[in-house]
Amino acid sequence: MAAPASTRFSPLQLELLKVFSFDPTEEELRQVKSMLAKFFAKKLAERVALAAEQKGITDADLDAWLNESEQ
Repeated sequence: MAAPASTRFSPLQLELLKVFSFDPTEEELRQVKSMLAKFFAKKLAERVALAAEQKGITDADLDAWLNESEQ
């Protein structure tokens, strides 16, 4: 049996609920989704870069891994 979904909202969810209480247009919603996607993509890229630096992984290593399945 699956665990019930949590009914507690995170601080981010609460803030978004406040922001969207004005009933945004489809275009505004699209723009916010795009901003959020860019924000989280940047955070991910920063974390990956930091982890790669800490582990000594180079761009050449990443390129080689990406091309492994092509060979």
